[in-house]
Amino acid sequence: MNVAELRQVEPGTPALASEQSIKAVLSNSPLSKLASRWFVAGLLAIVLVISSWLWIKDPLFARALAIAGICLTLWLTEVVPPYVPTLLLWALTPLLLGGHGEQFYLARVLGWSANPVLALFLGGFALSVAASRHGIDNLIARLAVRLSGGNRLGLVALVIAATAMLSMWMSNIAAAAMMLVALHPLFVGTPKNNRFRRATLMGIALGANFGGIATPIGTGPNAIAIAAISNSVRVTFLDWMVFALPLAFGLMIAGTLLLTARFHLPGSTELPGIPVRAPDRRRRLVMLLFCATVAAWLTEPFHGTSSAIVALIATGVLFGSGLLHREDIKRIDWSTLGLIAGGIGLGTLLDQAGLSKFAGAAVPWQEIPQVARLFMLCFTAALLASLMSNTASVTMLIPLAAAIDPAPSTAILIAIAASFGIPFVISTPPNAMIYGEGGITFSDLAVPGLILMILGCILVSTTGPSVLRMVGIP
Repeated sequence: MNVAELRQVEPGTPALASEQSIKAVLSNSPLSKLASRWFVAGLLAIVLVISSWLWIKDPLFARALAIAGICLTLWLTEVVPPYVPTLLLWALTPLLLGGHGEQFYLARVLGWSANPVLALFLGGFALSVAASRHGIDNLIARLAVRLSGGNRLGLVALVIAATAMLSMWMSNIAAAAMMLVALHPLFVGTPKNNRFRRATLMGIALGANFGGIATPIGTGPNAIAIAAISNSVRVTFLDWMVFALPLAFGLMIAGTLLLTARFHLPGSTELPGIPVRAPDRRRRLVMLLFCATVAAWLTEPFHGTSSAIVALIATGVLFGSGLLHREDIKRIDWSTLGLIAGGIGLGTLLDQAGLSKFAGAAVPWQEIPQVARLFMLCFTAALLASLMSNTASVTMLIPLAAAIDPAPSTAILIAIAASFGIPFVISTPPNAMIYGEGGITFSDLAVPGLILMILGCILVSTTGPSVLRMVGIP
């Protein structure tokens, strides 16, 4: 979890509940904690650099490993903003490896990160900012509460679905913050340990965490995986959703059942008056553009225009029509785009330097059954993501996995598995946000989180390759 990320709930989003929860979490984070992380990061970087020079004879391997180690250490310890290691990668690679071939010159290195998936994410972020500016996210949240009719189980299920729907297209932090704001009147005067309140807060976290699985733009690891296999197979928006949307839906159903069993949800509750205003003209235009963009993404196999180009057109229309203003440029998540660019570049560095093949050949992985190999990789991704940034975890694992199991589907399964790492307070920003609201216990998160993490890893490692082959991804 990135603490800076917690502070970056989208400007303009009503964030009463989210701000209170974030402050509650951050109040338990003394400066000494940051100092200790700096110490760990520095120590790890020094050990990696010295080890690579002492024990690896090939100077190309040694220098590439040192660069990768420094960047990964900074990403995983999160002592600097996530785009800083990307800048270091771009600078250190030509500086230290420029003499080993033209592929390490600055122009080539910058080209490693110039992947169309960045344009796709830019379009997603622009649509997200437009939804926030014109209150579409608020409308979805309030409608979910109204549609439940006061039925507790129905309300929790709709909260999970609405949060997931928002998280499919925007930051999971913004999705969770919006739902917390919409549900705040529902919990006024309710004891913090109330079962229904805890279940509803848990529903927000589950929906925010699993919604990002469903679309290529839902979360950073999806972009890293698509970029990593772009040279061997083209993954369209529809390809991804055919596989990932049913999986996300199934996990949300399993999560609802677990919450029902844990918190005993049957019954009804009185809903406060929650006004839902009819959309004005500009909001309708944003909704129309959003629907047109998603339709163009899903029909890419028919019209042949790539999702990235569609995303750039949508972004241009939003700013050109005045639906987004000049100041909205600042609200686009450039930090995450920088992190994704660095992840793509790091994977290419490991490939160009031959480190991925070297690591894969060090262990007889082919003697291990494929299902077992995939489960090990998926569970490792989920476990790392539960303790640190999921994008940084996938950035580290996918290049290594390419040497262990080179099938393009492996990268996608690892990226999806990273979204299963949700059992702890520190695992994701939405977890920290609902914990900060009070009443949520360690076991509330850990019990369903661990069950869903293990279930998800088993599911994707056993059925994932065959399902992905059905949509043309070997």
